Amino acid sequence: MTRAMPPLQAIAITPGDPCGIGPEIIAKAYLKDALAPSTAGPAVTHRCFVAGDVQLMEKAVGLVDPTGQHLRVRQIQNADESCDCPVGVLPVLQVAKLSDALAWGQIQAEAGRFAGECVQWAARAALQNKIAAVVTAPLHKEALSAAGAPFNAFPGHTELLQTEAARHANLPLAQMPVRMMLANDDLRTVLVSIHVSMRQALDAVTYDNVLQSLRITHQALSRLLGRPPKIGVAGLNPHAGEGGLFGREEIDIIQPAMSQALTEGLDVHGPFAPDTIYMRARRKVNGPGEFDVVLAMYHDQGLIPVKYMGLEQGVNVTLGLPLVRTSPDHGTAFDIAGKGVADAASLVAAIRMAHQLIG
Repeated sequence: MTRAMPPLQAIAITPGDPCGIGPEIIAKAYLKDALAPSTAGPAVTHRCFVAGDVQLMEKAVGLVDPTGQHLRVRQIQNADESCDCPVGVLPVLQVAKLSDALAWGQIQAEAGRFAGECVQWAARAALQNKIAAVVTAPLHKEALSAAGAPFNAFPGHTELLQTEAARHANLPLAQMPVRMMLANDDLRTVLVSIHVSMRQALDAVTYDNVLQSLRITHQALSRLLGRPPKIGVAGLNPHAGEGGLFGREEIDIIQPAMSQALTEGLDVHGPFAPDTIYMRARRKVNGPGEFDVVLAMYHDQGLIPVKYMGLEQGVNVTLGLPLVRTSPDHGTAFDIAGKGVADAASLVAAIRMAHQLIG
C-alpha cells in the first residue's frame, strides 16, 4: 500500500537468514551501483540501508569485494543517515545481534531468530512512519520455526508482517487481510491463499476470500498503475470446471464473487482455464497482455508460471498492509550460500519496485 512520504525517507533492507544468500545479494546490489554509477538518476540503492548486523554485512562485503576497493560498510545511528551515504558505502543500522560462529548454508535457530527480529524491527519502523518501505531478503522457514516463540507462529514474512500491522492498528488479525502478489516484467499474479497445505488451500476458495482478493488486487494495482486494473481470474478446476463436469467451485463460488465485484465497478474477467490464462496475460513482444494481473486460486497455481517466466526478475509484493513491502522471488539458496555466485537481480528488482510504490 502506498502512502504520502517525506521525499528523503529511507528504505530498510532486512538481510533474511544470515546463513543464506541474503547478505551476499544485498552486498552485490550495492557493489553493482558502485561499479556502474547510474547516469540517469540516483543509484538503485540510494536511500536504502540494511536493518541487521554490521559484522554480518562486513562478512558479505568481503565475499563480493575481497579487496575492499569498491565497497565498504558504514554503521549508522538512525535510518535517515542512509540518505546521505555516497555510492560505494553500504549503511547498516544495528538492530539485532548475531554470533560470528554461524556457518553458511545451515538451518540454525539463532539464524531464524535474527532474521525474525530484523523483520520485526523494520515492520514496526515502517508502521511508525520512521522509514518509507521494507525490502526483505529471503528467510528460511524451518530456521524461523526453530527459533521458537514468537517466530514459530509465522510460516513466513507475510504472516509476520500481517501480525505486526494488526497489532499496530489494534485490530483482530482477520481485519488485516493481506495477499501476495508475484510480478516480473511479463506477468503479475495475486494469490487467494498463501502458505497453507493443498487441502487447506482448496477450503480457502470461498466466496468471501475470492471477493476480498479481488478488492485488494483492484485497490493495490489501481495505485501502482494509476488506473483500474483489468483482472483475469483463474478457475480452480481443470478447464475451469467445464460447466460443472470437473467441479462446481467456479459456478458456486468464483462466479458469484466476480459478479459482486462487477457491481462494485471492478474490471474482472473469467474464470478461465488455469492452464491457459497466463499465456493470455503475459506481456507480448509488441505490447501488454490481455490482463494486468491474474488472480490465482492457490500458491503454486500462481507462482509456477511467474517463476518459470522470469525468476531472476521476480518480485514479491505484500498487498493489503499499511506499509510497502517487497522481496525477491526466491529463497535462501543454502546450496550456494557463501560461494559468491548468487544473482542479485531479483533483489534489485524488489528495491526498484519499492521505490516505485513509494513514489
